[in-house]
Amino acid sequence: MLKINNNFAKLPANYLFVEIANRVKKYQDSHPDAEIIKLGIGDVTRPLPKAVVDAMKRAADEMGNASSFRGYGPEAGYLFLKEAIAKNDFQSRGVDISPDEIFVSDGAKSDTGSIGDILGIDNVVAVCDPVYPVYVDTNVMAGRAGEYIEGKGFSKIVYMPCRKENHFLPELPTQQVDMIYLCFPNNPTGMGIDRENLKKWVDYALDNQSLILYDAAYEAFITDPDMPHSIFEIEGAKKCAIEFRSFSKTAGFTGVRCAYSVIPKELVFDGVSLNKLWDRRQSTKMNGVSYPVQRAAEAVYSEEGKRGVRENIEYYQNNAKIMLDGLAKAGFEVYGGTNSPYVWMKVPDGLTSWEFFDLLLEKANVVGTPGSGFGSCGEGYFRLTSFNTKENTQKAVERIVKTFAK
Repeated sequence: MLKINNNFAKLPANYLFVEIANRVKKYQDSHPDAEIIKLGIGDVTRPLPKAVVDAMKRAADEMGNASSFRGYGPEAGYLFLKEAIAKNDFQSRGVDISPDEIFVSDGAKSDTGSIGDILGIDNVVAVCDPVYPVYVDTNVMAGRAGEYIEGKGFSKIVYMPCRKENHFLPELPTQQVDMIYLCFPNNPTGMGIDRENLKKWVDYALDNQSLILYDAAYEAFITDPDMPHSIFEIEGAKKCAIEFRSFSKTAGFTGVRCAYSVIPKELVFDGVSLNKLWDRRQSTKMNGVSYPVQRAAEAVYSEEGKRGVRENIEYYQNNAKIMLDGLAKAGFEVYGGTNSPYVWMKVPDGLTSWEFFDLLLEKANVVGTPGSGFGSCGEGYFRLTSFNTKENTQKAVERIVKTFAK
């Protein structure tokens, strides 16, 4: 008789953003004339830079000619893209990353979820709380999480509280942990981490032979010169960390799908190269990202592409400032937003995060993300994203202030 993976049954009925979409749809169905402004899911709205679109068109044309047609490409990505990534994202910052340490994929969500395939299920996992749900859910699926305990989370996962009192930064674990998920600038709190504090994590990982799984999907939003864009800017990190990057928020690729992971060749545990393990996993489970998409990603690093990307980033940064300033002026307690596209907002007293979600949708027709959906320490907070138009962002702030300001 067929046996299923019972670990999936331990998960919540719906993924967080599916639950949000379901609630919004239900409201829209009963209020078809409502103008709903969505600041919930981190999906971009600005069009792709022209240089990116032009490169994709040229590549598509190549696929229509016998002389330039391409079939299967290298599973880890074409060399032209990996060389552009190494040069622009790392070597330009003094970080020696080579193309054969870069693995191109269809998204950082896929990579952060799949990386556990090459890691034993007996590893102890540590995550920030609040946290991007994929880190927890994929370890539940793999069997590393143990049993769910109401109000506490999964029994085998080490939760690292990120509260106002510690500036929403996690503290080093007091027990041995093997896999440490860090995301900076952070999703959902929007807080960044400086070099001094990140070095503490690298030192901890080296001392404890732990692996840091570092999600840098939002590094393009960093404005503080003391905040590293890559964990590999920290000495020793190449021996204890994997970094995940994405073109989604940086260059607007949410609907195009392209990202990459960096697994240094120095990353060796118990005599085994994680670089080689991941290469083996990827070559077995995927056939790479399409040629036109990789040419589009390459164009991100052209001079015209860089200008287009910077214009879009600055647009979203201005939206974050509109939210941060407008809500703070009205008396709301808000964080993040300066090195991140996310604003972390304390909900009005007396309301839970989901109660505030429902009221905000019903009374202001604005959608955000309940903090409790990211973990127990997110209760009482709410995430708003800057990935909408300036006009909608201003309108949403006005609605929130009008509805809930004291």
